[in-house]
Amino acid sequence: MSNFNKYSEYYDLLYGDKDYNFESEYLYKHMSSDKEPKSLLELGCGSGGHAEFFSKKGIDITGIDMSNSMIEIAKNKKISNFKPIVGDITNFSFDKKFDSIISLFHVISYLNEDESLLKCFQLAYDHLNFNGHFIFDFWYTPNIEFQKPEIRIKRKENNEMSIIRIAEPEILSAKNIVKVNFDIFIIDKSTKEISNLKEVHPMRHFQIEELKNIAKSVGFDFVLAEEFRTRKTPSNNSNGVLIKFIKI
Repeated sequence: MSNFNKYSEYYDLLYGDKDYNFESEYLYKHMSSDKEPKSLLELGCGSGGHAEFFSKKGIDITGIDMSNSMIEIAKNKKISNFKPIVGDITNFSFDKKFDSIISLFHVISYLNEDESLLKCFQLAYDHLNFNGHFIFDFWYTPNIEFQKPEIRIKRKENNEMSIIRIAEPEILSAKNIVKVNFDIFIIDKSTKEISNLKEVHPMRHFQIEELKNIAKSVGFDFVLAEEFRTRKTPSNNSNGVLIKFIKI
């Protein structure tokens, strides 16, 4: 995930159409199913898009992200009750526990090895209060196998620049990984100069049962799995699935 240090300069522009409020409200309902959380840890907080919503709910938020530049952007937004920290979601330690822990935008899918996944889950368990929820979304294996990832092109612009991003997937079936090769072209509107950025993001996809088994091994109880945002039963058409565990 360290690649996001270069990517972060254009991140908010590329995802300016992402409905953070809808996603955050959706997560908030899940977190508040038993009682409203007062504290929240976000693994892979990025530039703070979700934290802005949770801040308005009066929740104290701690965010971890491996990208120094992402964290700097998040800090510059000066979001109340939000403490963004550079860190590794497989190796962190706080002297407090949280009511909820979340991880969005398929951050968990960046954990390509079982060992790193187990470390992350164990730390999430250790940093949760009892009856606290661990909630995250991920790439869903049945969907990847049914709807093979294709080349995608995204174009965004503001007053200063135009961006063209080409995402070309490479499927590594034996490892349940899709290597997403990003080719990004940035056109400076004032100088007409074109710069190019290339990155590779290996993303792992999961079956629900394998995540349940790893979560169970560290002490979590399974609550539910559903299609992200729609709350439908996961199917071959579900690009993203949300799963929810609880610490009993």
